Amino acid sequence: MNREMLMLIDAISREKNVERDVVFAAVEAALAQATKKLYPGDVDIRVSINRDTGEYETFRRWLVVPDDAGLQNPDAEELLMDARERVPGVEVGDYIEESIPSVPIGRIGAMAAKQVILQKIRDAEREMLLNDFMSRGEKIFNGVIKRMDKGDAIVESGRVEGRLKRSEMIPKENLRVGDRVRAMIMEVDLSLRGAPILLSRTAPEFMIELFRQEVPEIEQGLLEIKSCARDPGSRAKIAVLSHDKRIDPIGTCVGVRGSRVNAVTQELAGERVDIVLWSEDPAQFVIGALAPANVQSIVVDEERHAMDVVVDEENLAIAIGRGGQNVRLASELTGWKINIMDAAESAQKHAEEAAALRQLFMEKLDVDQEIADILIEEGFSSLEEIAYVPLQEMLEIESFDEETVNELRARAKDALLTMEIAREESVEDVSQDLRTLEGLTPELIAKLATHGIHTRDELADLAVDELMAITGQSEDEAKALIMKAREHWFAGQA
Repeated sequence: MNREMLMLIDAISREKNVERDVVFAAVEAALAQATKKLYPGDVDIRVSINRDTGEYETFRRWLVVPDDAGLQNPDAEELLMDARERVPGVEVGDYIEESIPSVPIGRIGAMAAKQVILQKIRDAEREMLLNDFMSRGEKIFNGVIKRMDKGDAIVESGRVEGRLKRSEMIPKENLRVGDRVRAMIMEVDLSLRGAPILLSRTAPEFMIELFRQEVPEIEQGLLEIKSCARDPGSRAKIAVLSHDKRIDPIGTCVGVRGSRVNAVTQELAGERVDIVLWSEDPAQFVIGALAPANVQSIVVDEERHAMDVVVDEENLAIAIGRGGQNVRLASELTGWKINIMDAAESAQKHAEEAAALRQLFMEKLDVDQEIADILIEEGFSSLEEIAYVPLQEMLEIESFDEETVNELRARAKDALLTMEIAREESVEDVSQDLRTLEGLTPELIAKLATHGIHTRDELADLAVDELMAITGQSEDEAKALIMKAREHWFAGQA
């Protein structure tokens, strides 16, 4: 019988083109499964087959667990102190085993054994096919929809399957069984049954890869797509850079009579693509990203990583786009928060900022409005700049003599010191539950403290716009922080 088993294993190995060890493992699993049925409870059985003689041994085993953990499965676990009475020196995570009678192969239910063995072999074949497919380094999965599964499309390429989830399909795209589709390979999850390759047609990476296939200059390294932002099925923006001054990056991506960009658009259900010239200058990059709108002026706020972009009335709607689409895509493409405003709004905002800055200088430096306005006109926007800007730069201000400059710098330093002491005293009053709230940095805690927010409940009571004004966060960040602060209100209600 042992010799016949070895011959059978060799035959299956050759027929299915899998390693002998894989088949041995399948047979061991089948024998273990049959043996488990002879014992009550959820026991753990291990079978070991000698690869040369075909003889096999069967063991019942227990996992060693910490004494303080308790037994989750008494039929297959042993506490450390009990295990060491049986096997001195055993450690947590080890197994202790005892030999038990082996089940004769003849007593194994033929169908059960066959199913276990075939399933193991199918798993091995599937893994081999998947490894072979992935070894090619392909980024785009090109296949035919084999079936629909709860709204997801199962796409087959050769003998490998991928899953295109409903959420990763282009909106309003009606895919059916038998359709040929292309999608970006996003992830490979071997734990998923059937279709372990997760696909996407909405990811920005998919558009970048499509352009790579249509534009040889990208593959050659002469052009580079720096970033991409998409509203799948509607509109997208890509930022391109030329590494060869002789090549026009936008014209090259568009192609003769739009052939290259049209090929991408057709693949993506008519998604219109704006091709933008990438620039190292963030302001110039944002101006290009907002095309076709014409920008009048732009103010960069490095601290908030935001830009105020001023356009005239004619360009306001174009810059914002339908439903805010144009400015949203431009923001995603550049990585900057973009605030679109007309000239009147810009003037009002600058006036408000100037008024607040004027009040700060008059109060903290103890100067009159004339001195404060001179500082503002010369470009000073904080006490830190007045205190620590190179002395020579301040001496170049015609309205100030050296004595005035030194006095202003001294007052600015004193004011900063006083403010820092007050800030530290204020932070000391912050409650422990606020200090330990996830998502709060020391800088945010200090800002909250200076505005009288010292407890978690006080933070939770804030409106989103109030928190944004205090911390300078985006709406999403402020909303998330407030919801985190409110979590304890709802704890235990579920």
